[in-house]
Amino acid sequence: MKVDDLILDLQNLIDNAKSVPFSSGKVMVNSDEIFDIIAQIQDAMPAEVRQAKNIVADRKQILSEANSEAENIIRAAEERKKVMLNQNELVREAQVKARDLVEDAKAKSAEIRKAANVYADGILKRAEESLSNQLADVKKTRTNLANSQKKG
Repeated sequence: MKVDDLILDLQNLIDNAKSVPFSSGKVMVNSDEIFDIIAQIQDAMPAEVRQAKNIVADRKQILSEANSEAENIIRAAEERKKVMLNQNELVREAQVKARDLVEDAKAKSAEIRKAANVYADGILKRAEESLSNQLADVKKTRTNLANSQKKG
């Protein structure tokens, strides 16, 4: 029997006992019955105390395991956060490098375009001068030809 049940039996025994007249609430009980119930309580107590200790120990173990699991989850989340931050940092650095490369490429492209324009302008200027000289020679030759026809 459980201790709770035995205590209820003891209470019932006292509740159902005959009251002693003129004793202000005192009752007469069979001492053998009371001692029997107390003996049963004493027998049941160690088992229930052991069970209670086991429950407390189980509770402590469950809490310890839960705390350990929570710490593992937190550690894993922190590691994941670090990895993600590192990845974000790598992406940010790559974006900065890409932006710098694009800016450098645009600057070099502008320099090359400018140099190509200067070079092309120089070639066209020389071609223009050459063509002007040749045109002048052609005009001179025509003039000489026209003068030689007049003399002749």
